[in-house]
Amino acid sequence: MVIEATSQQPIRLAIIGVGKIARDQHLPAIAADPRFNLVAAVSRNAVVDGVANYHDIAALLADRNDLDAVSICTPPVGRASIAMAAIDAGLDVMMEKPPAATLSEVARIEAHAVVAGRTLFATWHSREAAGVAAARAWLADRKVERVTIEWREDIRRWHPGQDWILEAGGFGVFDPGINALSIATKILPGAWTVERAVLRVPEGRMSPLSADLTMMCGDVPATAAFDFLQEGPQQWDIVVETDDGRLTLRMGGSILDIDGTVTEAPDAEYAGLYARFEDLVRTRRSDVDVTPLRLVADAFLVGSRETLPTFAW
Repeated sequence: MVIEATSQQPIRLAIIGVGKIARDQHLPAIAADPRFNLVAAVSRNAVVDGVANYHDIAALLADRNDLDAVSICTPPVGRASIAMAAIDAGLDVMMEKPPAATLSEVARIEAHAVVAGRTLFATWHSREAAGVAAARAWLADRKVERVTIEWREDIRRWHPGQDWILEAGGFGVFDPGINALSIATKILPGAWTVERAVLRVPEGRMSPLSADLTMMCGDVPATAAFDFLQEGPQQWDIVVETDDGRLTLRMGGSILDIDGTVTEAPDAEYAGLYARFEDLVRTRRSDVDVTPLRLVADAFLVGSRETLPTFAW
């Protein structure tokens, strides 16, 4: 039997998947938040010091009855079965982006959580970047004329040796690119559609290393250029032209530039995610927005394919 978290005690949490994103972001955020108590970790290839470690979620659930929630940081393929098992065990669930490999999987997980009365949080960490809320507020009173996204980073730097990201369901360049789409759909809520896309896939791989998208947000044209082979300075920019000035979000949303007036704040994306998860758990609510994932799925559906030379690490 799972004991419900109360407002008087920390949420007892297990982290599932102990890779780069878990070590770089999740574990530090959890350690810094007294509202959570990390009691277990699940990984086939790694361990977390100071907590109980398990090879898979079945072993975790067979051994523990003192958990309230799990945070799932595995690659998207296979994540649905992990989330479903956690929900069946009476646990609340937080999922790293993208929430699952397909829209159908997310819908299935969400429906399961509703029936079970569990909290489900499909996270988009870039929406917690320092400049995003202010950008949304500034744009709310202005007429948007054009959106341009440039999202260029080095796969070898950020995902070294992670072959899964270029396999089917790995998303390729859309793994970082979906972060840009999560910000764009947050600061400009509306009817986003993908009109055209070009996906460039290396010989022998299944997911693209670069992509160009032509989109619309209502009647506003938008373009996105995603590149996973960027050497030198990395670029994560969104530019919004309006009838009353230009707004630019740089460095993944941490820097806000409005007509030359620049505001910057330290990274607190994952701290914001865990604060949000804690609130959802305490108030028995869920947050599952699949808009960014839908745009990626649409890009795969309408996109033309170009073949790149073989990619090697």
